Amino acid sequence: MAQISSGNGFKLEVPQSKGVVGKEEALRMEEEALAKLQREKRHTVSASTPSSSSADLIVFPETKKQAEQNKFRDIDVDKLTNEELEKLLLDENFGANSKVSRPSSLMGFNLSASYPGGHVCSSSPFQSSHVSTPTHQPTPLFPSAPFPKPGTFQNGFTPTMSPFMPLAAQQTPFMAFPPIQPATAMVFPQPTVDPEMAKLFDKIASTSEYLKNGKPASTDLDSSQAGAASLAPNPPAQQPAVMESSSISRFDWLDLDPLTKRKADNEEVSQVSGGTAQTVPVAAGDPWDAVLETEGNSGSSSSPKPESKASLSVRSQPRRASTGAAVTRSHSLNIPGTSSQHKPNRKGLVKNDALEEKDAQNLEVVAFCEDVATLRSKFPHGDMSTNPGYVLSPVITQRDGGGDTSCSVKVSIEISESQQPVTFTCDVSSPVELLISQTLCWVHDDLDQVDFSSYLLKVCGREEVLQNKHSLGSHEYVQNCRKWENEITLQLLSHSTMRRDLARTEEDDNSSIDLEKHLGQVDRPFKENATRQGLADYLEGYHNQVNICLQNESTQYKTVDRLAQTLKNLCCALDEVETQAITEAMKRLRHSVNLPRTHSPKMGSKTSGQSSNGHTSPVEESMALLTQAVYNLAKLYLRSFCPPSASFSSPPLPQATDGEGVEGRNSKEASGTTDHLQFTLFALHGIPANWVSSYEKYFLVCSLTHNGKNLFKPVQSKRVGTYKSFFYHIKWDELINFPIAVAVLPLESILSLTLFGVLNQNASGSPDSNKQRKAPELLGKVSMPLFDFRGVLARDSRLLCLWTSAQGAAAAAGSTGSRKRVPVERIVLQVDFPNSAVDVLYVGPKESPSPEPHTTEELDPDLRRKLEKICSRASNFGLKRADHQLLWDHQLHCRKDHPSSLPKVLASVPSWDWASIAHIHSLLHHWPPLPPVTALEMLDSKFADTEVRNVAVGWIEKSSDDELADYLPQLVQALKFECHLKNALVMFLLSRAQGNINIAHYLYWLLKDAVQDPAWGRRYERVLGALLCLCGTKLRAELEKQTHLVNLLGAVAERVRQAGGSTRQVALQEGLENVQNFFQRNSCRLPLSPSLVAKELNMKACSFFNSNAVPLKLALVNADPLGEEINVMFKVGEDLRQDMLALQMIRIMDRIWLQEGLDLRIVNFKCISTGKDKGMVELVPSSDTLRKIQVEYGVTGSFKDKPLAEWLRKYNPAEDEYEKASENFIYSCAGCCVATYVLGICDRHNDNIMLRSTGHMFHIDFGKFLGHAQMFGSFKRDRAPFVLTSDMAYVINGGERPTSRFQLFVDLCCQAYNLIRKHSGLFLNLLSLMTSSGLPELTGSQDLKYVFDALQPHNTDAEATIFFTRLIESSLGSVATKFNFFIHNLAQLRFSGLPANDEPILSFSPKTYTMKQEGRILHASIFSFQKRYNPDKHYTYVVRILREGQNEPQFVFRTFDEFQELHNKLTILFPLWKLPSKYTNSRLRSSFPNKMVLGRTHIKEVASKRKLELNNYVHNLMRSSTEVTQCDLVYTFFHPIARDDKTEGLDATPKAPEPPLSPTSGRVEGEVKLSISYRNSTLFIMVMHIRDLVSEDGTDPNPYVKTYLLPDPQKTSKRKTKISRKTRNPTFNEMLVYSGYSKESLGLRELQLSVLSAESLRENYFLGGITLRLKDFDLSKETVKWYKLTAVPYF
Repeated sequence: MAQISSGNGFKLEVPQSKGVVGKEEALRMEEEALAKLQREKRHTVSASTPSSSSADLIVFPETKKQAEQNKFRDIDVDKLTNEELEKLLLDENFGANSKVSRPSSLMGFNLSASYPGGHVCSSSPFQSSHVSTPTHQPTPLFPSAPFPKPGTFQNGFTPTMSPFMPLAAQQTPFMAFPPIQPATAMVFPQPTVDPEMAKLFDKIASTSEYLKNGKPASTDLDSSQAGAASLAPNPPAQQPAVMESSSISRFDWLDLDPLTKRKADNEEVSQVSGGTAQTVPVAAGDPWDAVLETEGNSGSSSSPKPESKASLSVRSQPRRASTGAAVTRSHSLNIPGTSSQHKPNRKGLVKNDALEEKDAQNLEVVAFCEDVATLRSKFPHGDMSTNPGYVLSPVITQRDGGGDTSCSVKVSIEISESQQPVTFTCDVSSPVELLISQTLCWVHDDLDQVDFSSYLLKVCGREEVLQNKHSLGSHEYVQNCRKWENEITLQLLSHSTMRRDLARTEEDDNSSIDLEKHLGQVDRPFKENATRQGLADYLEGYHNQVNICLQNESTQYKTVDRLAQTLKNLCCALDEVETQAITEAMKRLRHSVNLPRTHSPKMGSKTSGQSSNGHTSPVEESMALLTQAVYNLAKLYLRSFCPPSASFSSPPLPQATDGEGVEGRNSKEASGTTDHLQFTLFALHGIPANWVSSYEKYFLVCSLTHNGKNLFKPVQSKRVGTYKSFFYHIKWDELINFPIAVAVLPLESILSLTLFGVLNQNASGSPDSNKQRKAPELLGKVSMPLFDFRGVLARDSRLLCLWTSAQGAAAAAGSTGSRKRVPVERIVLQVDFPNSAVDVLYVGPKESPSPEPHTTEELDPDLRRKLEKICSRASNFGLKRADHQLLWDHQLHCRKDHPSSLPKVLASVPSWDWASIAHIHSLLHHWPPLPPVTALEMLDSKFADTEVRNVAVGWIEKSSDDELADYLPQLVQALKFECHLKNALVMFLLSRAQGNINIAHYLYWLLKDAVQDPAWGRRYERVLGALLCLCGTKLRAELEKQTHLVNLLGAVAERVRQAGGSTRQVALQEGLENVQNFFQRNSCRLPLSPSLVAKELNMKACSFFNSNAVPLKLALVNADPLGEEINVMFKVGEDLRQDMLALQMIRIMDRIWLQEGLDLRIVNFKCISTGKDKGMVELVPSSDTLRKIQVEYGVTGSFKDKPLAEWLRKYNPAEDEYEKASENFIYSCAGCCVATYVLGICDRHNDNIMLRSTGHMFHIDFGKFLGHAQMFGSFKRDRAPFVLTSDMAYVINGGERPTSRFQLFVDLCCQAYNLIRKHSGLFLNLLSLMTSSGLPELTGSQDLKYVFDALQPHNTDAEATIFFTRLIESSLGSVATKFNFFIHNLAQLRFSGLPANDEPILSFSPKTYTMKQEGRILHASIFSFQKRYNPDKHYTYVVRILREGQNEPQFVFRTFDEFQELHNKLTILFPLWKLPSKYTNSRLRSSFPNKMVLGRTHIKEVASKRKLELNNYVHNLMRSSTEVTQCDLVYTFFHPIARDDKTEGLDATPKAPEPPLSPTSGRVEGEVKLSISYRNSTLFIMVMHIRDLVSEDGTDPNPYVKTYLLPDPQKTSKRKTKISRKTRNPTFNEMLVYSGYSKESLGLRELQLSVLSAESLRENYFLGGITLRLKDFDLSKETVKWYKLTAVPYF
């Protein structure tokens, strides 16, 4: 107990905060208070209430012992000097930071109107030490306290004692009242003001500080610590922003007379949690807003204009308070984002039993919590299989047999018993268990004693463990190691030594399921203004006002105004909802107060609470009605928006019976109800201020939908304007009737209400009255199921939270919109359904038996083919009504022959009404199970039926965790299409998250992102709350750490982004120090993957990228000492969800290819959105953008062919290394072409395409996709189908001429494209499920149609091959792509000098070298030149170098282009006069030879001339200043590289791989690849490729193919391909078709194929041919084969 003592000998005990009190402790404290109340009741004057049963009391905390109660009297007031009293009052521990509770009894009378729930119970000025109080200031609440002012002098000061005199002295410090009873209103006693207290008040009022300040310049609610019923637990981040006095008076807690305070025009309190408080004084006048104006404040402020009343606070825009005292909704009912459990529990919390009743609970959430608890019980913490406590390494299944699956890999395994790792080679198909047993052989002699199953293999550098039952090669980690050719390093651990950092405990299994408990760090879309506890406190304040109003009849006309203000404050906190009942009851109360009194003469002896004849007075009746209305609103609000009470349990589900049902209500089946559906649109509450001025009329469109289709024509409401009572609202009060019987409504029927606003034509202030009227704007939507989760038809009033459209949100924000996202206030639509005495309960019909498919009749062949064609379609796109009818009519044939057509059959159901459901469900339950990926479609919005979705979830449950992880984003989105929170899909996701940490991790981040969804955020909040309850303390703490890290990085990234150029580095360093401080306290897993654990930042390696978003480049030190550094990018200001989706699609494509045995060497990197417009991306090491590679050759580098090939050769100097890198390039480029085309990825410039030094190409930055091209003015920048440029073709071909390697590339593209086409339905379904995610470029069917058209699902594989070959030709021939690259180079051009230290200084040298490393060069000259043919013909110059201390000269080989690069970079570094130069026409010119040459460049004459010029240049260079000759650039240029070592022997003559052929005389060589197939009386000959052709004169021919079906005397069977120009290796992929031939007639014919070269100046000549007898072919299947060309005679 802290003590404050003063010179006159009294001690003041200051209670210490006890922190957070547990729930049990709070209940125990409350029981003690009740018991004490019973004991001391004899000292209490009974209040005038009908009952005082302790069970029904609302009790105020009385915890002082008698000695403590009298402690105040121990203060010797007479001895206390003014200076000492001031010093005491100004003491830090006594003022704003004191832990002493507010002495509410000092206030002299009740302040409930402005401080609802303010306790008036204690007669001591200092609360008991047993009460644990909040340790921060509450937010000032409601500024104008509408209390009667006992008297004021004209100077505005109050006489010292007058405020306390009119109060009747009461002895009881307690009040109690029974549950609300409509018949009577309640009276509450007032606290005592004894003479000692009055003496102290007198003394305080005379201190200089009080006189100097007049009245404290704070809001009405004092800013000391809240007492037992504090309504403002939010700690303010700062003092009120605008005050009249420069500093806040320390007397804030000592509010002697709130009515005489000065009012600030603008008072705001910024709260850490986002709530705001605001004061706007307004003149009295409106009876609804009437707050008694006093002389003291009428002079100091005037009424501002209504438009200026909303003032932007630091964190959010507060609610309007219309006129009268301004109020903000978020004043004080809770900490947004937390529940009342987070408030320090105080002894004796105000309890209101009425708010704990069933009709104040959300029963669906209660039932959901019980389901979650049941689910948790199925996963006990002791089960190691579902609670391992560590991350399992993901597994990707690949096709068994063949290919690389049988190859061997080298594995290195660390063992604790051995200093050296165990290294051995094993087959990738070996199970992990076999590796463990082999490793244990090295450690243990006697393996009989060893339990292999108790050992694990952990991945070095990652916190993940291989799965023992799977093969080594199936693990994603091993596949990546093989892709990058990294060593596979593992660590052998036993179960006992493996850290189980994330395991659940017994305590986790027994904790309560509280959905709100762990959501403190989650950003929510709406402010949470009210909690159950806060509402109880408010209602207590309301009852205090009711009591005051009923006590004194003579002042009722004034006290009713105060009651109105209290009620207004209450409604404001409930999102400005004001029901019709409250409005009517308030009007009636005002009317009854103004009625003439006709009571008996003895009226004075009675209180106004009851009349003399025992009947209730009109005022009492009105008050009872008002109280009932208030409680009805409170309960309605609680069950609509607030979590249920922790102690409340779910009632049993209702059952349709003829007798009495559950809840004491009768129920009847919906199927027997003939009533039409009708409801009343009452009003829209809490509308933004800007709407009032922007729109003149509003209307709602009401739709009744099922499966996304209208059940009836939408109904439009009348058009109305805004109304004003307490607040502005839009009031329709209109009965809407749908002429559709309730009996035929499907169980999942949805009522959708869409709000439109008609713009106010004069709002813009334009004088033009003839301007065109704008169409109504969509302002927002809301929907609700007509039947609740128990199947009961909606009844009574409903409050629905409207989610605003883009226009509505923009109109609501007005001009005050800030960059920082803040939670918005709710806009609430009130819909009143009929309140019938009988529940209408949906009971489904009994299933009818389904006929067996074998009993159905055979279809005729044409119909069967038609049905087969429809069923094989990838999607419902393009299906006509007749097709749907055909599917439904032949559903049993579909079930028997085409089981995967179930989604199409269900989409064809003509009606989902009650009568049809039995048959549909019967068909569903007898249908063969579908594969999980096919069942995904049944979770789309077009399948609302609960049973359909349950069956789909049952089929999806068969997928493994690793397969499920691929589709998690779609499954999270599918939760929106569930009718209720309680559903099979959410339980499935939570159960998988219980058993797998990877699933839990990614589900957390997906849900956290989805919480921002304005329409569905509340549902996602509850699911996220359930996940956090289930996952256990350890994993929860880890996720909270990640969230904290992301918030820190987001702040740094935003700061760097906002900073100017030169200040960015400083901002980065300062921000990263905060992040480093975070890491000093703990290591942290990264959101990208739960197996990546970082322990600190490598500050020196951190930087930022110079792109528009200025993302951070972060280097993190791996917590595992055996692991490598983790490099990530953190980005703010861009929505990464689209990147996530594109990368997910590419990853799924890669899995499909791998499962089919095609490895396209795809680079998969991780990306995760961690909140609104921010996220983290994995950086791929050893990679550069194409722009960076190309600009090494100047700004026009994108027009040159060699940059990519030479960059790869620089990093892969050995021939076999370069060949491997080229192969990687061919495969990965094919994968990129197919993936980017199918997904329509646009904005493809050379900064969005990257190349790894190993040859792997990949794309980044997917801001534009599904064909939404980037525009450059009116120029569409993405004109080619995909990016395939001549420099890429140069790498693919291995030079400038087409080779058979390009044919391999084309085949890979076509094969990959056809494999994806087989899974068209999967990609369309996955994208369809994401259309509601809010991605701007994926909103509906038009975006899906792009993918549908790209996949060509209706074409055969051969047709698709031809189609994609033409796309390759189109892309390769497009100049637009290169021009786009060039434009981007210009845009990015910056004068940056030489590259930074970490970049190569010359394009052909991977490192930088210095004179100190190499030794000084004494002499250099051009020795000779040589002709080379790799990759194509060129000349290289031999440079002879003599170094200091070396006797033998060195020889290095450099091309003319490399000399040119050296010279260009020297001119950047040094002025021209320092470089080799010559004078021409009196001007200094460079002595470097001119690159421009007339005629051919690569000939001996040019090389000979250049040798002399280069020799002269090198001679002059070595005679330049030492600054030039000794620079790193020169020494790097002359440093020997790998190719120089290989050609040390200058006598070696290089051999060209493809020398020009000498003229041949009739020699025929080469092969042709054909595909021959037959169907529907048609022969298809696809000419695919020809390779290794030989021409007559040795030049490249212009080949084409001609075919005949012999015998053909009339030459009618002639077919030709197009001509390929200048190539010996042409690719055609053209189909030659022969129609109308039977198999028999073809068996008698031969196919003659000739290859010819087309010549313009002479006759075409023959290159080779083949003759094939068609009877040798099996025409029932396709034959694809290479055929050798021969010199056959041709037709």
